[in-house]
Amino acid sequence: MKTRFQHAYVLNIMSDDHPGIISAVSSAVARLGGNIELASQTVVGGYFTLIMVVSLPAPVDPGALAAEVRGPEAGGARQVVARPYVAVPAPQQPVGRFVVTAFGKDKPGIIARFSRYLAGKDINITDFYWSRHGNDFVMISQVEIPEGADFHLLQADFEEIGRDEGFTVKLQHENVFVATNQLRLAR
Repeated sequence: MKTRFQHAYVLNIMSDDHPGIISAVSSAVARLGGNIELASQTVVGGYFTLIMVVSLPAPVDPGALAAEVRGPEAGGARQVVARPYVAVPAPQQPVGRFVVTAFGKDKPGIIARFSRYLAGKDINITDFYWSRHGNDFVMISQVEIPEGADFHLLQADFEEIGRDEGFTVKLQHENVFVATNQLRLAR
């Protein structure tokens, strides 16, 4: 990833959720003359989480960067971890982007079995959503499947896991998922 400035850092922020967190964090980065290169944020169970890559015009101590982003107004309520950004090498082989959706009755171990299967097939989970409502769950995962993998075998394996665990699961190419769900994802 090419950044605006030479000095890039990864920030990981967690806090009780409330309005103004992104404003405070982005204002701190702006005060340092920095630019936000990438960011992903969500709220889970009332907790705000944000991970971002920022670039700065000059090097800064990661501890000082974390303290600036934490800000005095947050007290100890906002946890911030900063570290230098090191580019992660691209996958060695080309991958296709797919979406796995599953829903059904919840029970302990479903995520462990699902993720263990993916790891065993060298399939990377790039985005993951899980929500439980009463005794039911919904899972949506974006995954990167190595090109050349047998899509039909993977789908059959997912369906077998679903039958064993008592839930419905579907594997779709990202483009099919977007088209059939009328979503528009920015690239």
